[in-house]
Amino acid sequence: MTSGTSGAYDHGKEAFGSLDVDTQLAVLWFVYEKMGTSVTPAAPGASGSEIAQGLFNQVKDLSHEEQLQVQRDIAGKKSTEISRMYGSMSPETKLAFWYFLAQGMTSGTIIPMPPDYQLSPEGQNLLGQIESMDFQQQIDFLRGGVLPMGAEAASGASI
Repeated sequence: MTSGTSGAYDHGKEAFGSLDVDTQLAVLWFVYEKMGTSVTPAAPGASGSEIAQGLFNQVKDLSHEEQLQVQRDIAGKKSTEISRMYGSMSPETKLAFWYFLAQGMTSGTIIPMPPDYQLSPEGQNLLGQIESMDFQQQIDFLRGGVLPMGAEAASGASI
């Protein structure tokens, strides 16, 4: 990693960690919405993409309220089965999972952002920082933001 890449990753980890859970989720939504298809998961059919799609499908089958709670649990590092599954995924798979969630929000299969949602000043500031980065820095920043999310896998055979 170059120092710029490492710096963006570390800054993303720190910046996301300083926000409340709902603001973290909102920033992720706005980033994926603004960056659109440039933040696509790994090549279609890649194992990480399939794993992310599988976890997304589990979330998609829940009620909208449960979908929001799952996202909050993951961002808040709560120890739930889905959060532990997320926690065991690679950074690229985690990015793909959030990409699928953003697509689901756009299509209506995942609970959408409230139409009157106002991003906090801290969230707006962070979004502005992300928008001013070059593409690779944005990806590294997002990787730093989503990697610490999720819970650690439970010991033993269960997730």
